[in-house]
Amino acid sequence: MRYRTLLFTTPGLAMIFSLAACGDEQSTSHFADGPSGPATVQPSGPPADALTIQVKASAQAPAKTWTLNCAPTGGDHPKAADACAALAKTKEPFKPVPKDQICTEIYGGPEIATVKGTWEGKRIDTRFTRQNGCQLHRWSAVGALFGDVPKVR
Repeated sequence: MRYRTLLFTTPGLAMIFSLAACGDEQSTSHFADGPSGPATVQPSGPPADALTIQVKASAQAPAKTWTLNCAPTGGDHPKAADACAALAKTKEPFKPVPKDQICTEIYGGPEIATVKGTWEGKRIDTRFTRQNGCQLHRWSAVGALFGDVPKVR
């Protein structure tokens, strides 16, 4: 019986206390208390997410290089909005494959990409390949970042 009482009273008390904290408070600040005149916001330096992407069709091929800025979207990347969207929806897009990860031996091609810069306040200096299943999955997750991969000649 004692445990049943605790089972019902503990959540009930928690709810009562949390509702009591949501009282009918009145604001003491007024719009007139703020600064007068127009407010301006100055940019605080370079974009928060600024990357340089270098893509090669193979290790010996010439590189194609783009810059990409996200928030706000910009740079000379041919599909900047798509690349920023791909990065935003991928959890930890630049996290390398763990060294002890078992990967399938699926070869996706000789393409190589390097990404350097800043993403979400973190320094990025990473390499993408398509040498095995893990690397291919990693490449595919942010594929828009690499644009149209240059052709091997």
